[in-house]
Amino acid sequence: MFGLDLPTLINRVIILVIAFTVHEYMHAFVAYKFGDWTAKNAGRLTLNPLVHLDPLGSIMLLFAGFGWAKPVPVNPYVIRQKHPAGLMLVSLAGPLSNLVLAAVGGGIIRLLVVVRYTWMAPEWLVNFLLEFIVINIMLFLFNMIPIAPLDGDKILEYTLPEAWKSKFETVRQYGSYILFGMMIIGRFTKFDVFGFLMDEPMSHIFAFLTGLRV
Repeated sequence: MFGLDLPTLINRVIILVIAFTVHEYMHAFVAYKFGDWTAKNAGRLTLNPLVHLDPLGSIMLLFAGFGWAKPVPVNPYVIRQKHPAGLMLVSLAGPLSNLVLAAVGGGIIRLLVVVRYTWMAPEWLVNFLLEFIVINIMLFLFNMIPIAPLDGDKILEYTLPEAWKSKFETVRQYGSYILFGMMIIGRFTKFDVFGFLMDEPMSHIFAFLTGLRV
């Protein structure tokens, strides 16, 4: 289906479940640490993937290369009362968790290389690890794009001068349309906006984490 063989599809399903679940759990966990019980009361402070996965977002990740999970509900007022940077840190926790997962995968690859078992290891294991690393880096970079409703939106908002925030709020309401437009441009023209933003950073991060070149 869509050019994917069965082993690749199985790999992506497993990786998706791990990556999205940890990502959303970390949002909920950090919000809880800032005194916001909204996610906990909604049953989202859990590593149970069934409460985090969004059907359409999961399908998009499998077949289109990017996707999303169900957003974790938070109370910005409560979080900001605890710390001005609280909401930014809640947003940052999700993408960083994917980067950490990629680093764990990269560490295993490096260990296999050091002990000279990389190419003696089962091919399915090596393929799984490489795809695990790539997808988690991709999720990190995609979510760091500073356009609502992605996590990078809240991260950028925190860094902006106060005088700019009202203008940023005006643009924010069109975030979903901007992302959709970026996707359409990539689909019907030769200019892949997401590729332009993510491909080079992904290559550098992948090489740094694994010691391998792509």
